Amino acid sequence: MSFQAPKNEYTGQIAKVTLGRDGSQLAVGGDKALPFYTFEGEIPYRPVVAMEVYDSKPGNWPQTVSGYFSDVWDDPVKWAQKCVGQYSADAICLQLKSINPDAGDMGPQDAGELVKKVRESVEVPVIVYGDGPLEKIAEVMKKVAEINQNTNLLIGWVEEDNYKTIAAACMGYDNNVISLNPLDVNIAKQLNILLTQLGLSSDRIVMDPSTTALGYGIEYCYSSMERLKIAALLQDDKMTQMPMICNIAPEVWKVKEVKESQEDYPQWGDQEERGINWETISVMCTLLSGANIVVMRHPRAVEIIKETIEKLL
Repeated sequence: MSFQAPKNEYTGQIAKVTLGRDGSQLAVGGDKALPFYTFEGEIPYRPVVAMEVYDSKPGNWPQTVSGYFSDVWDDPVKWAQKCVGQYSADAICLQLKSINPDAGDMGPQDAGELVKKVRESVEVPVIVYGDGPLEKIAEVMKKVAEINQNTNLLIGWVEEDNYKTIAAACMGYDNNVISLNPLDVNIAKQLNILLTQLGLSSDRIVMDPSTTALGYGIEYCYSSMERLKIAALLQDDKMTQMPMICNIAPEVWKVKEVKESQEDYPQWGDQEERGINWETISVMCTLLSGANIVVMRHPRAVEIIKETIEKLL
C-alpha cells in the first residue's frame, strides 16, 4: 500500500529584505515553509551568518575567543576585514558600544563616519546595533542612516518609545530597521503595525526577538520564535512575516559555563571547546525556530554552523 507523507499547507510567506548594495548585496527571508522544510516549500535564501565587530576593545571576553581578534582590537575596519577574509562571515554586525554615555559617549557624526568606513572596507552587508539610552540610540542611528544613505544598512534597534525617529530616517535614506520585542508575539506584531502605519515598508523590517543563550531560557525563546513563524506561514499573519535576526553572541559569551576556566571547573572539560559548543547549539536552536540572520563570535562555531546550514538545505 502506498504511503503519502503528510505535508503542511502554507498560506503565507516571509517578506524578502535586501541587505547591502551592489557588490555586497544579499537577501534574507522569502521563505514559503518552516525552517529547513525544503520538502514542503521553497526556501530561496539561506540564513545569514554575521560576525561581531566592536567599535572599541571589549573588556570581558574570555581568552578562548579574544585570542582570535586581539590583533585587530583597536581597528574596527581591520577587524571586519578579518572576519570576512579569514573567517568567511556573510555579514558584519558592528556593535556601537562607545555611543553609550557611560562608555565614551561617541557622538552621532563620529558613529556615522565609523559605520561608513567599516561598510566601505568589506564586500558584505553591515548590521549596526547601538548601546545606551533609547534617546541616544535614536539620535545616533538617525545620523548613521543619513551618512550611509541608499546602502541598505540594517539598523537597530527600535522599540515603541523610539521607533518614529529611526524608522523615519530609514525611510528617508533607504535603509532597513530592526524591531526589537521582548519575546512576545503580540508586542512584536504591535510594533510592526506601528512601523508600517508610519509608512515603512514591510520589506524594510527585520524582527529581533531578544534571544538568550542555551541554559538561560532558550526554550522560551524557541517557542516565541516558532509561534511568530507559524503565524506568518500557516495563518498568513502579515505583521509576523518579517525575517528574524538573533543577536546571540553577546548572550552566549557572558554566561558562567563559557567564561569559567577548566582549572576552576575541571568537570566541565576544555573551556574553548565548551564555548564553541555552547555558541553552536544556541545558534542552531534559533535557526531551527526561525532565525534568518544570526550574529556570532567564535570562528570555529561560525564554521560549524555554516557547514550545518549547507547540509540541511
